[in-house]
Amino acid sequence: MDNNKSHAEHNFDYLVLGSGIAGLFFALKACKHGSVAIITKKERAESNTNHAQGGIAAVTSKEDSVEMHIQDTLIAGAGLCDEEAVRIIVTEGPARISDLISYGTHFTEREIPDSNGARELDLGREGGHSKRRVLHAGDITGHQVEIALLDAVSKESNICFFEHHFAIDLILSNRDPQSPDRRCIGAYVLDAETNQVETFRGKHVILATGGCGKVYLYTTNPYIATGDGLAMAWRAGAAIANMEFIQFHPTCLYDPKGGSFLISEAVRGEGAILKNLDGSEFMQNYDKRLSLAPRDIVARAIDNEMKKNGTDHVCLDITHKSAPFLMNRFPNIYKHCLERGIDMTKEPIPVVPAAHYQCGGVKTNMNGQTTVPGLYAIGEVACTGLHGANRLASNSLLEAIVMAQRVAQYTVNEQITLSQIPIPPWQSGNAQNSDELVVLNHNWDEIRRLMWDYVGIVRTTRRLERARTRIENIIDEIREYYWDFTVTKEILELRNIARVAWIIIVSALSRKESRGLHYTLDYPNSDPALSQKNTLLIRSVEPKS
Repeated sequence: MDNNKSHAEHNFDYLVLGSGIAGLFFALKACKHGSVAIITKKERAESNTNHAQGGIAAVTSKEDSVEMHIQDTLIAGAGLCDEEAVRIIVTEGPARISDLISYGTHFTEREIPDSNGARELDLGREGGHSKRRVLHAGDITGHQVEIALLDAVSKESNICFFEHHFAIDLILSNRDPQSPDRRCIGAYVLDAETNQVETFRGKHVILATGGCGKVYLYTTNPYIATGDGLAMAWRAGAAIANMEFIQFHPTCLYDPKGGSFLISEAVRGEGAILKNLDGSEFMQNYDKRLSLAPRDIVARAIDNEMKKNGTDHVCLDITHKSAPFLMNRFPNIYKHCLERGIDMTKEPIPVVPAAHYQCGGVKTNMNGQTTVPGLYAIGEVACTGLHGANRLASNSLLEAIVMAQRVAQYTVNEQITLSQIPIPPWQSGNAQNSDELVVLNHNWDEIRRLMWDYVGIVRTTRRLERARTRIENIIDEIREYYWDFTVTKEILELRNIARVAWIIIVSALSRKESRGLHYTLDYPNSDPALSQKNTLLIRSVEPKS
């Protein structure tokens, strides 16, 4: 018997895949105009948003300006930003911040000097920013935003949550890319608790699935970040843009025994200095902005220093700040480091770069529309053109809420009827295999190490070609496994992460220059002719994969 047989069909106006800031913010806007289903593969609070420490960049100070924020973003993006997208998102950002506050988000404030107790937003500064403009909630901003939005969502009767539901693939009315009737009309979804595949039909399908950090061996991302939405969109024939630009956060806590933990860029924003193990500073050899240079520069500098000195990490020193200041400004980081045996008030923090954020993604316009009608993408899974070749720190959460609002506004006016479009039956293999987990774990580990060694901070054509050959062999193995055996969450994640790895590798091979986050020793300089040239991958045919 096929235990993945489709047993149920659900119908909603809006089908949202993902429960981070983008998906929740969209749901709150859209539920006023129709029914909303939020599909999330784990608990509703488990998302990249929940792990975001630093904050949200937006112009809220009289000393700042929209134009300065725009220019900082364009500079960080290394000539690849879409200036229209940058202007729209930065300009509309402050109003969306007000929405977050109205939904219950409490950003950290400080007392204004000589004001008889009046208070204002406590703005932080991070790499690449010319002004203090990063709103934060201590050093757990994402967690506070997630809590506020989940609370607001719980009060809306028109929103239904489906936890432990894993979206397998998008459903298209017609697989022919040239057909005028082609539209995304829903998704096949595995209920992980019953192991049954259910059908979710939606007039509007919104990808808000986050990023793909787990494609790399070392990452700041939670274990759920397996690029599911990106892989699904590719299989559905949506255009994918600029996936060679993977941002490596320069400062992940180095602890071989303790797992990954992000040391927020805000720590450098408050004056922390990068040093080698002998205590010598080194950022002056790479950029005049020193430890506050954009992330791509800092990550490459650390990578170079580690290779030059034969060390497995560097240090981040903020011991010149007072202990009360650090414990108040970074309570979560202070506590976590202390649990690992590191007192950041008295000793430097050992740090190493780790995969952090995908600056490319499913290509969208400024209404969030992908190249597949009916399919929208918001948040990290999407590529609007805001980030270009390198994301400016704390612009990601801003993009998520601005684009969520824009998609909600656009879809209100779209008149769609899906009841007459038949849903193709779900098909899956029937075989069982006692060796399944052994095979899956081996392939999973091989992909992540392969990506770290061959497709990391510094690349070469030869290494990329080796990576492509091996990943294509792994994809062939997974394809056979996927269609022969019953579907499980583990198979689905492996299938997705392998495809995302392939997309990153092929994108990197196609860019014959170094720009922003993509640095290759074979083409160490930027090519002016490739400025504003996006890398696009589109799957035109849908074979089994």
